[in-house]
Amino acid sequence: MFVPEPIPHVRKPRVHREVVSFTRRGGRLTERLQKGWDDLSATHVLDIPRSTTSTSLDPEFRLDLAKAFGREAPTIMEIGSGRGESIVHAALENPDKNFLALEVYVPGVAQGLVTMRHLGATNVRFAVVDAAAALATMLPEASLEELRVWFPDPWHKKKHNKRRLISPDFAPLAARVIQPGGYWRLATDWQEYADHMHEVLSEAAGFDYSGTWAPRFEGRPVTRFESNGLEVGRDIRDLSARRLSE
Repeated sequence: MFVPEPIPHVRKPRVHREVVSFTRRGGRLTERLQKGWDDLSATHVLDIPRSTTSTSLDPEFRLDLAKAFGREAPTIMEIGSGRGESIVHAALENPDKNFLALEVYVPGVAQGLVTMRHLGATNVRFAVVDAAAALATMLPEASLEELRVWFPDPWHKKKHNKRRLISPDFAPLAARVIQPGGYWRLATDWQEYADHMHEVLSEAAGFDYSGTWAPRFEGRPVTRFESNGLEVGRDIRDLSARRLSE
């Protein structure tokens, strides 16, 4: 049975606490999700060497994408895959591509495994890891055809804005892993965060950005999360930037 990794004891006082863009949620796996995890995690969830916490990354670790997927193919990564709805849909629509999902909520990963088995997708791999660390060191440079971030936590309180994933500091990490001609795609249902994303893309070095909202990306299905936003009258904003050649 899956048991979440314990967080190692850290001697106090702590000199510095890294600001992360997510809140790690717990949650026990139901019998159905546990079976999905037991059956598929060994082959479809990456074994990530840790440094401190259960979502950290050993900075010396380098991911071999061809080995992870068992083939050479263009790779698309989604950060914050949730229950796997979008990435499994994309994998089914594009069997010739590899799809890497980063998600820190283990029950969500388990649900993604169950969904991909039910629908017959085989070209998805999951990683329970902090996305910023993964982009900084784990992934090879220029290894992604696309980087997708759908509806990241908006951290809408002003005092929490510093925890937003999409930030000026994140842009160079995205530029590092997206290959020339590849795309960085974003979507949010919070207008203030959309405006912030617009500012980040406008100033991001190494990207061609139109400066306007993008049409809704056809490759993204309408998930339950997006439907909830529409039901309360929020506008869905898509943004897209193309990686330039150096």
